[in-house]
Amino acid sequence: MEFTRKKKKNSAFDIAVTVISLVLVAAVLYPLILVVSSSISDPVAAASGEVLLLPKGFTLEGYKRVFQDEHIMMGYANSLFYTIVGTLINLLVTIPAGYVMTKTEVPGTKFIMKLFLFTMYFSGGMVPAFLLMNSLGLYNTRWVLLILGAFSVYNCIICRSFFLGLPKELEEAAYIDGSSYIKTFMTIILPLSKALLGVMVLYFAVAHWNSYFNAMIYTYDANIQPLQLFLRRILILEKTSAEMMEAGGDEYAAQQQQVAALIKYAVIVVSSLPLMIIYPFLQKFFEKGVMIGSVKG
Repeated sequence: MEFTRKKKKNSAFDIAVTVISLVLVAAVLYPLILVVSSSISDPVAAASGEVLLLPKGFTLEGYKRVFQDEHIMMGYANSLFYTIVGTLINLLVTIPAGYVMTKTEVPGTKFIMKLFLFTMYFSGGMVPAFLLMNSLGLYNTRWVLLILGAFSVYNCIICRSFFLGLPKELEEAAYIDGSSYIKTFMTIILPLSKALLGVMVLYFAVAHWNSYFNAMIYTYDANIQPLQLFLRRILILEKTSAEMMEAGGDEYAAQQQQVAALIKYAVIVVSSLPLMIIYPFLQKFFEKGVMIGSVKG
């Protein structure tokens, strides 16, 4: 009888978990499907909110308007450059810093960690940062978008927590064999940190790909601006143009307003598609490392 009751309880629990999982999956997938469906639906249906799940009608006008801008492909190339190079710089700076912060025998680590934490709550502000970048000759250069935010205190804390959880005996054995700190880090610690590296790559890459504010503030040359800034510009211009035409009472204004709604959905798809393609390859590392730092601090 007890075995039967336990089996029923387990079955009820499994059913509840399955139902909750399906609800969560639907909550995640529905907005994605809705955006894609709206981006290829008839402009009237997309603008009026008639698209609930599947497309109504079919048109690629939104994507045509987006890719008519000659800067789009250049923006894609720039964003890929900033994402790849910027992520590498982030990893080169943040991962070793997190490892060093675990070495209590190194003088000043506690004080440096407190300085890091201080910057999470207080900063100089936008104007001093702009003046500093300008005085360093980085204004309107690619380097300003790569150097700004190269070090993340939050991610450094995550790295520190992960490295604290690794067995100390491995490092002690390496030191006994004559290995240096750098060699131990490169040959022993990093191979054991694939989950951490996967999470950090995902965090940094998403941040670089979605970033547009720094480019808007620190650059004016279109040749070095990322994709997100061009998409933002297209979206604003289309919306402003449609509103102006509507205010003028033009019959063509309603159509432009509908196309502007279509462009909005197309911009979301264009900007999100690369990350959606990359994410499945990093998912296994993300699943293992997403809880890093949740136990130790």
